[in-house]
Amino acid sequence: MRLTRLYVAGALAEGAALVLPPATGQHVTRVLRMQAGAALGLFDGRGGEYAATIESARGATVTVRLGARLGATPESPLAITLAQGVSRAERMDFAIQKATELGVRRIVPLLCERSVVRLDERQAAAKLEHWRGVVIAAAEQCGRATLPALDPPRKFIDHLAATAPGVPAGSARALLLPGAADGLATLPAGLGAIELVIGPEGGLGDEEVRLALERGYRALRLGPRVLRTETAAAAAIAVLQALRGDLG
Repeated sequence: MRLTRLYVAGALAEGAALVLPPATGQHVTRVLRMQAGAALGLFDGRGGEYAATIESARGATVTVRLGARLGATPESPLAITLAQGVSRAERMDFAIQKATELGVRRIVPLLCERSVVRLDERQAAAKLEHWRGVVIAAAEQCGRATLPALDPPRKFIDHLAATAPGVPAGSARALLLPGAADGLATLPAGLGAIELVIGPEGGLGDEEVRLALERGYRALRLGPRVLRTETAAAAAIAVLQALRGDLG
């Protein structure tokens, strides 16, 4: 039977006793229906994962005892940054969920010229918290002990302005564009890191594409069909992991 895995922020150590955060404790007792004596796994999002046993469970108050450190699922040798144009609720959730499952190292939500979604400061903070929950749930499900970094939403133009010109050796910057001359398979062997930019529902604006190409991003296609933004993210990451990462 597969061990239930839960994320707990903060340092974990073998033999330590800790009280789970109230929301996590409530999930354990009311959703998972777990009781004292049940086994689970706890991970800290930074690569540490431990066997644990519930010592007491009452309502939202759950105390666990940590056992031995477990062998965490290794991270991909290819460090992928997904710079994803922000799309409508369930589409963005899907892209972030699948990116986490497929092993990206960093997720950068981008507010683009043609983005349907517009966020003020308060809305951006709320979205970031929601997306973090999506990342955590995906990591719990897929077996990752390391959470991908999740940046606050930013304008694509600002992201480009903060990007240093020139591409370091062993890395690449790619702009996924239908109709581009080259495909993902043309990326060089020995690639260690890549930033992949995918536009929102309406795609990237002409000025955004021009500025990205000036900053060293390379336009690449993903097959002959035009995919939805959330489909493109999952498909492109899977291809990259198969070509240069740990899928296959």
